[in-house]
Amino acid sequence: MPESVASFVLAIHGGAGVIERDQLSAEDAAAIHADLQAALDAGGKVLANGGSALDAVQTAVVALEESPRFNAGKGAVYTADGAHELDASVMEGHTRRAGAVAGARTVRNPVVLARAVMEHSSHVLLMGEGAERFADTREDIERVDNDWFDTETRHAQLRQEQLREREQAASLKGAYFGTVGAVALDLHGHLAAATSTGGMTNKRFGRVGDSPLIGAGNWADERVAVSGTGWGEFFIRCAVAHDIAARMAYGSATLEAAADAVVMQAVPALGGDGGAIAVDAQGNIALPFNTSGMYRGWIARDGSRGTAIFRD
Repeated sequence: MPESVASFVLAIHGGAGVIERDQLSAEDAAAIHADLQAALDAGGKVLANGGSALDAVQTAVVALEESPRFNAGKGAVYTADGAHELDASVMEGHTRRAGAVAGARTVRNPVVLARAVMEHSSHVLLMGEGAERFADTREDIERVDNDWFDTETRHAQLRQEQLREREQAASLKGAYFGTVGAVALDLHGHLAAATSTGGMTNKRFGRVGDSPLIGAGNWADERVAVSGTGWGEFFIRCAVAHDIAARMAYGSATLEAAADAVVMQAVPALGGDGGAIAVDAQGNIALPFNTSGMYRGWIARDGSRGTAIFRD
């Protein structure tokens, strides 16, 4: 373990660009902070007990998937057909092992299925019906009916988006945010990242964003772990998660400089927006976002912790 690393580190996000300040009630803000704290507690307990970064990010993301306040798991948005299609990925830095699923419909915690793909198959990414059939082979994967993911808040968002579409005023702004993720550095000096999402409100044609794509919405190697959140098409085009890692590996950029260059410059330059969380092997944390806010939380290497929604 690098000498500069004093302890474990954990960072989480529940989505960027999620809401404007004047639209978030004090009660909702308090509930969001509580859910972020619960995810930090869950993942932090794993790390404090000497567990792996991989176990920690999975545990933290499961906690976020179980909350209806984020666009993943229970709080997943609706497709245009009124259903839910879920994506997730995990990656372990020092081994470069990775697993991912796209378009899952009956898996309660897609991040757990992504981990199973990594550990119990010869593949990295399984999609749709194939991902469901693979889940059938794993007794440890909890299954639910697709309507288990229903929430009235997300259904109202679908109705609003479809109304805008009928009025020929459809806008992708606000339709794609809410992805959850976690990155961690464990006591052994290893890194890992996990990302999970319900995708884009009113999505069609089996659309898949960046969250299950290794190098786009999720990445971990021996230097850095990254989880992204934002307009997936632009995160794919910019290979956001890997670009941050590459700037550090090939250009000797610091974590903060690399993350800012990609999230604050490269993505907006193409017309996209969003944010990312990242942790490096020295325990530094970066939480850049170019939107009005990003649900986020962290436990730093000195043991300090916090949660936040807006810039202040």
